[in-house]
Amino acid sequence: MTPTIGLVFRPELPPEELRGVVTACEDAGVDELWLWEDCFLEGGLTAATAALAWSERLRVGIGLLPVPLRNPALVAMEVATVDRLFPGRLVTTLGHGVLDWMAQVGARVDSPMTLLREHATAVRDLLDGRTLTVDGRYVHLDDVALDWPPTTRPTLLVGARGPRTVALAGEVADGVLLDSIVDADAVRRDRATLDQARTASEREGRAQVTVYTEVEPGADDLGDVVRRRVTDLADAGADTVVLQGTHEAPDPRALLEAIGELS
Repeated sequence: MTPTIGLVFRPELPPEELRGVVTACEDAGVDELWLWEDCFLEGGLTAATAALAWSERLRVGIGLLPVPLRNPALVAMEVATVDRLFPGRLVTTLGHGVLDWMAQVGARVDSPMTLLREHATAVRDLLDGRTLTVDGRYVHLDDVALDWPPTTRPTLLVGARGPRTVALAGEVADGVLLDSIVDADAVRRDRATLDQARTASEREGRAQVTVYTEVEPGADDLGDVVRRRVTDLADAGADTVVLQGTHEAPDPRALLEAIGELS
């Protein structure tokens, strides 16, 4: 299987460098550009909208939006608006967020799994054009529907590291985003967990696996490293492999030549 290839714009880079990275990715034919939303750096939806406006064909992913920070109705409104402006080019990921950061802003909850399940389900259903009345532990909606839902719901992933959250992704979303992956066996295990949860939920379609993997841009054999990494992760079950530089060397443009050698 030939995977989709993406790059990460790490938030160690200032927002004003985003346009140059978008242009470089567009010119190089990269499939996807992915954005972090870490506290207290760039806003994911803001940056994604700018990246989409500066490109013609590039798909833009957000990995991820921490659900404690936003009401699910607001998330659905924003995602629907961006998707209608740039149809089929936005991928949104929801996740727990870093729990210490959530506590720092007064948003940490007692049961992050319950919140993520309720939040992701509500966002998915609102983007599907449903009218929701929900009285959950954390999510409360009374006869809520989007006036401008997307024509087709954009891809909605759940970010996960542990098996319970991977399983949740299979149950309620279109797939999972796995972070900081270099081990093909980890992808293989998570692929199996995801598929089992998808089957048990009786939802249609195969769940998607997107993988972030860190590569040192200064490696002498960078092209070979990238080729082996992408091949191994794809063979283990990754549908999309997203390369990112390191904290010390975050600029993704250094990886473009290596990606070009894959074609």
